[in-house]
Amino acid sequence: MTTGGEGELRAPGRGLTRVPGTAGGLAGVRLIDLAWNDLAELPPWFGDLPSLIELRLDGNRLAALPDLTGLTALRALHLDGNRLTEVPACPPGLHTLFLYGNAVAELPPDRLAHGLRHLSLGGNRLTGVPDSLGELTGLESLNLAENLLTEVPPAVCRLTALRMLDLAHNRLTVIPPELGDLPLTDYLYLGDNAFTDVPETLGRLDRLAYLGLDANRLTRLPASLGAMAALTELRLAGNRLAELPRSLGDLGRLRELHLRGNRLTALPPELTRLGELRHLDLRDNLLGALPAGMARLTRLAHLDLRNNWLRELPAELADLPALAKLDLRWNKLDGDHEPLRRLRDRGCAVLM
Repeated sequence: MTTGGEGELRAPGRGLTRVPGTAGGLAGVRLIDLAWNDLAELPPWFGDLPSLIELRLDGNRLAALPDLTGLTALRALHLDGNRLTEVPACPPGLHTLFLYGNAVAELPPDRLAHGLRHLSLGGNRLTGVPDSLGELTGLESLNLAENLLTEVPPAVCRLTALRMLDLAHNRLTVIPPELGDLPLTDYLYLGDNAFTDVPETLGRLDRLAYLGLDANRLTRLPASLGAMAALTELRLAGNRLAELPRSLGDLGRLRELHLRGNRLTALPPELTRLGELRHLDLRDNLLGALPAGMARLTRLAHLDLRNNWLRELPAELADLPALAKLDLRWNKLDGDHEPLRRLRDRGCAVLM
């Protein structure tokens, strides 16, 4: 056991099977970190620590908790990777609750503090959430990934302070248009579901930095995605896209574009306007050629073209000043490979 300064108890990853200390000895502690131990239970007096602000219990074997509602100073409760089947009743002042990777099947409407700002319930067994979730008007991040949800809970669309939303790895089939009205800025992750369409309203998320739509069943994208001016990363791998909207060329801040595993036969020439692009993954498509103007991608560092139908390459590939890796394996290239020799000569890794 170690202390991290006055008012702290830090003993992560020590193989502890019981909580060190006593109620009296820990009465003034503000931080307790007992993550990644072997705790199966907590003593009842854990609910009577008046100064406790942050409690970290990730990666233990806890199946139940004592009553923690009396911890009036508690702001952050970390319970990822335990064996809990219920959401604990929250102290009224709690701001952060992490319950990722437990076995929670239901979210009772009265268990969450109204002042919550960060809530992680991913990796559980939820089939739905109560409508009262929409009353958490201060919630900034919400993780409901890796559950059993079959629809996006309507309550989510009422979270007017939400910056980050993760709904990946569920059983969702429809993206509600109302998602486009949320104030999301950091990320929206919708990967590994069963979406077949993206609503035009998603283009309203013009402050969003990361959009993940990989591993769905998308056959088309709306032109409105080109209005997402703040987007820096767009993930569309593992869908059924045969073409891309020309408007994607308007994403002037985009740095990563992931399109692996689609059905693309050509790229719109507008993509060559993505001057901030660093990473372009086009593996496992049906591309027979690259668009003219590739030399405009002056910051492109990694270009993955594996397993396409390419037979020739534009000479201007050799003019990409930042290109550090070009992967061309499993194509049928023939003709002049002079651009590739020039790339290798200046240090670019070229794989064929």
